[in-house]
Amino acid sequence: MNSLQSLVGLAPLTIAGAAAMTFGAAYVRGLTGFGMAIILVPLLGLIIPPAQAVTLGILLQLLIGPVGLPAIVADSDRSSAVPIALIAVVTTPIGMLALKGVTPDVARLLITSVAVGAFVAVLLPKQPEGHQPGPLAIGGTGLAAGVLTGFAAMPGPPVVPFYYRRHLEPRVARASMLLIFFATAIAGTLASIWVGLATWRLFLLSLLLFPPMWLGNRYGARHFGRVAPRVWQVMVALVLGVAATSAVVRLLT
Repeated sequence: MNSLQSLVGLAPLTIAGAAAMTFGAAYVRGLTGFGMAIILVPLLGLIIPPAQAVTLGILLQLLIGPVGLPAIVADSDRSSAVPIALIAVVTTPIGMLALKGVTPDVARLLITSVAVGAFVAVLLPKQPEGHQPGPLAIGGTGLAAGVLTGFAAMPGPPVVPFYYRRHLEPRVARASMLLIFFATAIAGTLASIWVGLATWRLFLLSLLLFPPMWLGNRYGARHFGRVAPRVWQVMVALVLGVAATSAVVRLLT
């Protein structure tokens, strides 16, 4: 046990707690297509510094990204998901540099604001039936997703409302989001190495947390097809609402 603690810098009970957090967040990811970073990064920030929590969140998303990738690519709305992903990949280093330059308290405040903003965004009215997003909406979503990936490991706040507010099948919306998140995880990992935030300890910890993450994602994905589209939409809003409320509570306590 002591050797494990010396390797990752965390006590065994703390690692067990992180594993439980990861399992729960990954279950939400499998069920809704998003939410792992929004839920997990603030929780991890309670046991490790925010910059490390963000980096660990990115590494975990990188590891889980290839799971089910062929089906994700096939089901996604590639006409919007691919350009959003490409723009996000290019702009991720901007957020990573910003994260490295702010204090932990400022980082926690901004990450909380991101969680709250995502919840508010999904409460906005849906786009008209048949609405097709233009270049400005796609570009703005990709830019915001990239910056937030680097700063908070949270590409979801701009991406989720982008797809949630359109009249898409949950299967298509979920696959599109997962495709974007895998791309941003690749970019975030490279950026974290570039700016020196990724350490061998975080890489090792991400490998230790992979089994509970895989299990949580697997169970969530199994339950995805068993809920009606309207129920799925309500669950998306609830996940963002709980994440926003929890982030605010943690910030104030």
